[in-house]
Amino acid sequence: MSEQLELVPAPAVPRRRSTAPAADVPLAEQDPVATVLVDTPLAHLDRPFEYAVPADLADAAQPGVRVKVRFAGRDHDGYLLTRTSSAEHTGRLAPLRTVVSPEPVLTPQVLALVREVAGHYGGTLADAVRLAVPPRHARAEKSVPPAVAGGGASGADAQPGGGADAAEQAGPSASAPSLAPAAPGASPWDAYPAGAALLRRLRDGEAPAAAWLALPGQPPQLDWPEAIASAVAECVAGGRGAVVVLPDRRDVERVVPAIARAVGEDDVVRLTADLGPEARYSAFLRVLRGHARVVVGTRASAFAPVRDLGLVVAWDEGDDLHQEPRAPYPHVREVLRRRARSEGAGLLVGGFTRSVEVQQWVQEGLLAPVVADRTTLRRLAPGVVVAGEGYQEERDAAARTARLPGVALTALRSGLQRGPVLVQVPRQGYVLGLACQDCRSALRCAACHGPVGAGDRVSVAACRWCGTAFPSDRPCEACGSLRRRTSGLGERRTAEELGRAFPGTRVVSSGGEHVVDEVAADPALVVATPGAEPWCADGYAAVVLLDGWRLLERAALDAAPETLRRWCAAAALARPAARSDGRRGPEVVVCGVPPHGSVPAVEALVRWDPAWLAARELEERAELGLPPSLRQVEVTGPAPVVDQVGRALVEGGLRVLGTVPLDGTSSRQDDARVRATLRQGEGTVPAAVHTVRAERSARKAEDVVRIRIDGDGTS
Repeated sequence: MSEQLELVPAPAVPRRRSTAPAADVPLAEQDPVATVLVDTPLAHLDRPFEYAVPADLADAAQPGVRVKVRFAGRDHDGYLLTRTSSAEHTGRLAPLRTVVSPEPVLTPQVLALVREVAGHYGGTLADAVRLAVPPRHARAEKSVPPAVAGGGASGADAQPGGGADAAEQAGPSASAPSLAPAAPGASPWDAYPAGAALLRRLRDGEAPAAAWLALPGQPPQLDWPEAIASAVAECVAGGRGAVVVLPDRRDVERVVPAIARAVGEDDVVRLTADLGPEARYSAFLRVLRGHARVVVGTRASAFAPVRDLGLVVAWDEGDDLHQEPRAPYPHVREVLRRRARSEGAGLLVGGFTRSVEVQQWVQEGLLAPVVADRTTLRRLAPGVVVAGEGYQEERDAAARTARLPGVALTALRSGLQRGPVLVQVPRQGYVLGLACQDCRSALRCAACHGPVGAGDRVSVAACRWCGTAFPSDRPCEACGSLRRRTSGLGERRTAEELGRAFPGTRVVSSGGEHVVDEVAADPALVVATPGAEPWCADGYAAVVLLDGWRLLERAALDAAPETLRRWCAAAALARPAARSDGRRGPEVVVCGVPPHGSVPAVEALVRWDPAWLAARELEERAELGLPPSLRQVEVTGPAPVVDQVGRALVEGGLRVLGTVPLDGTSSRQDDARVRATLRQGEGTVPAAVHTVRAERSARKAEDVVRIRIDGDGTS
């Protein structure tokens, strides 16, 4: 036989993988491959993609700039992350379409931070970057002077400032710093034994991490805005920058002038959402290009690209305005804690109260407490009286049950002789609820079972959820009576009633869309909702806290700490006893609560001891396995979708705690909105949440569902 048939073919020679990118256009000679973060909300595409760098874009396509790329058949915005010499993809790479702007807006420090934030909350990197980098405005780029020389690297491929080693040596994740007692002086920090050490370490370039409980009733020159300005000034004097994050615009307006006086106007930038697109982007570019070293703003300013960052400050960190309402729903205090650790900066978390999360950091040694001694606190803390306690009922039988008892009226009447008085009302509006006069059953809407109220004196009663009118001849479902009574009043109705009780007195209402920033020292009745209290430079002569039960009975995990925070924010505006002219009544009166010995939040207010309440709450939550001891997830949406997502999270290692209906509907209805709560189990919470989001994105699920980690039960 001349030929032997080959039964088994010879093994094929493996093809060598090409490391050079293939493209249809001339490519850059150096580092022709770019990794790009495509701006897409699809969670299953949460990764960088490789593109070829055309030769004509080689100079402009630098790490951190905005680019346009072809993705899924359409042009998409994106951010160039790195430039490399070879590609992992073996096929042909699509070229960059264009460089939108040569400005490296995504700095390496911010990129490292948003990656951490996205990973901590189970979100996508694109969502986190969207929170950190404001939209581009071309005119703003031309109006801001070019970047100054030096002062930090730019570009997303550089190492984050300080590095991991520096963070371990100086960041707040290390053991709590030892703060020595301060020497007497004329600083706002003199009242705090650890204040001088805090300022010294900031000036020396160190990274102290502190939980600060501010004193109430301070004069303007020693109040908390001046204390923050003093800390920032020490940091700037040491050659570093600072970021100060505040709950709202009114706080920003108080702090910016104080810091400008301390470090100079040119070194301070105000960064808030209400600035408008051009002004906001101009402020962002001033910081990015090194023209300002201090940023003061609301929650978005936590990501501001400050060069040589030395201090991050969060004031009133328990305020819910610090919670981002957009995915991945980060909280400012967590963002700043991680930023301080990664960049080797100091961390100052302050307020009149302390959240449970910060209390946990204190007990773990991550933060050092900065508090005043008890002697100073007793001298400055306002005197608090609980309506109905002690011998009050002997003089006023309704002292405990009346909405505005005699002790409160006496305090207001006495205070008006010396200046303005403040009345805090938990809710805005007019009539918040109606009930049956005979059996006290709440009136409910026939359409959605929502609460029934009224917008003003002449308005027809209607549902506060869906707006359906409530007929005047509809009887009570429980007893059939047609008689009605109010079960909840807002700040406008309260202001109206107080105006009749104190004729001739000016009444100021602050809340909702009409918020008053400041009031003068002239006598006036100021009625405000929590967070909308006007500032008074001379302090209020009396403060009355109404309807305390409404705050204490909130269906939320943080009801008690949040109630104390709102009360203390108002009570801190009262004049201290040392400056009152002939103190003839209590400075703060709490109405609508049981005796303070039976309610921890009331006891903490009377003693002015917020750290005690935070420690108590933390201990109870640890026993029950609730946040922050264990992480939990809240899933909100239509009942069938929430059930489906909940099952997927259980497969990821989480445990279901329960499901509750929202908006007064039944969880058995197909169109009902419900909230399911799941607790950390064997699996990792962020990984499980990210997996579920990616799976829903991959199959193009149309139902909208909100998945939030570490929620407070109010979503």
